Amino acid sequence: MDDSAIEENAADHSWSLSGGGSASIDVPEDISIPASPSPKPSSIPNPFPLSTPIHPPLKQHSGTALSTPSSSHTSYSDRFIPSRSGSNLSSFALLERSPSGVYSAPSNDGREDGAAAYSMLLRTELFGADMAGPLSPCTPEKLSTSRELKFSPMSPSKNIFRFKTDLRCGSTNAKPESPYSLSPVGVDGALAGTLSSPRKAPRKIPRSPYKVLDAPALQDDFYLNLVDWSSHNVLSVGLGTCVYLWSACTSKVTKLCDLGPDDTVCSVGWTQRGTCLAVGTNLGEVQIWDAQRCKKVRTMGGHRTRVGTLAWSSNVLSSGSRDRSILQRDVRAQDDFVNKLTGHKSEVCGLKWSYDDRELASGGNDNQLFVWSQQATQPILKFSEHTAAVKAIAWSPHQHGLLASGGGTADRCIRFWNTATSSHLSCVDTGSQVCNLVWSKNVNELVSTHGYSQNQIIVWRYPAMSKLATLTGHTFRVLYLAISPDGQIIVTGAGDETLRFWTVFPSPTSQSNARDNGILSLGRTHIR
Repeated sequence: MDDSAIEENAADHSWSLSGGGSASIDVPEDISIPASPSPKPSSIPNPFPLSTPIHPPLKQHSGTALSTPSSSHTSYSDRFIPSRSGSNLSSFALLERSPSGVYSAPSNDGREDGAAAYSMLLRTELFGADMAGPLSPCTPEKLSTSRELKFSPMSPSKNIFRFKTDLRCGSTNAKPESPYSLSPVGVDGALAGTLSSPRKAPRKIPRSPYKVLDAPALQDDFYLNLVDWSSHNVLSVGLGTCVYLWSACTSKVTKLCDLGPDDTVCSVGWTQRGTCLAVGTNLGEVQIWDAQRCKKVRTMGGHRTRVGTLAWSSNVLSSGSRDRSILQRDVRAQDDFVNKLTGHKSEVCGLKWSYDDRELASGGNDNQLFVWSQQATQPILKFSEHTAAVKAIAWSPHQHGLLASGGGTADRCIRFWNTATSSHLSCVDTGSQVCNLVWSKNVNELVSTHGYSQNQIIVWRYPAMSKLATLTGHTFRVLYLAISPDGQIIVTGAGDETLRFWTVFPSPTSQSNARDNGILSLGRTHIR
């Protein structure tokens, strides 16, 4: 610093450092220097001067000496101790001092949003959640003495970086500090109001179908099950005496079989692998068809009248009939059936195997809901709370033993059961005949279709059973329901001889993206 010169004037004091390795202090004569060299601190010491420029220390080199103009003046050291009045904390958006000396949060009027957010975060971490409120200067009347002591950063009774044990005890509303807290200073709760993320927008469910298929001769019969969707994305529909296949990938329609003038199709059901289709007939037969070759594999008897419902469990096919019996058929065995389940006193119209293939639920026109084990010939559970026919049955894929069932016109209720504890969980009155139920594989939601008198489709969130959407469009009872293999789309059928495709559930990977397959085919097409 031999060739440099630094000058600074502060509060009428002249400081100079000139070349040559010597330092001197010139003090005006009209200012009397106190005898004691210790400077008078401000009323509130500032251990961290934020806005005062920090200069490197001035070291005394060998051969140099500090000198004063007169021997009567007191010598000072080379360390500069700034005055409190020279600090400007407001430039850091931390604190402002009112005329009475009370410190408060500064105003952010005119400040950019980013700077305001940073200032709020910094104050919250240093001084607590209460200081992250409205950023307006506080007057002494608005601040109590206790608040001044608690939030003044210069208060000797409180340390800024302190253990917040007062959050764990001493207050009934205090929340314990989380061991997984992300905050380096305090608990995460201090930033709850500041860092709270915006609420996620509710999922939008289209209120109209993206595809409509004409299905002539689709019967308006509550006890039949004429629509099913395979794991290979092929839809099977029973229309009169024929079964048609519609490929969701190619929109190609194939006629699988024609039972002839003396018989009609009463139920269809795909195997779990989706290559073979079971067809229940009005004459009490169950036919197995190879859908790829459009060839009948075998015909099995055993029922005396129509087979209105079918359910697969691996190689075992269960069939329910108007003759009030349920037949268990092993397609690998030569016999038509290996077991006969009796218990219902009226037509069996609903059958569903649980996802682990251990329990079979059956519903009948006798208002009964039964649960059967794999090898039992008598029901292990009997539920009699419904007051109308039980056709709608669905097992939850998310919770073991959770079963949903719906009642007919005189009942109108969806009931939930825990088969592990044999208990009735809850009941929801839908206001209409419950025709079908299906549970989403991707989210904890389910869909119900209804008949008399509103013919609506309702998407529910379980367990709150809040309505996410109510879909309308069918002019007859929505008697048939199936879900796509990816779990996003449902197809509904009604006596108005239409099949309608709805996007109701999110995809397995993203619960916010709606599938729009077939948007270009919004017009009505024919299934045969």
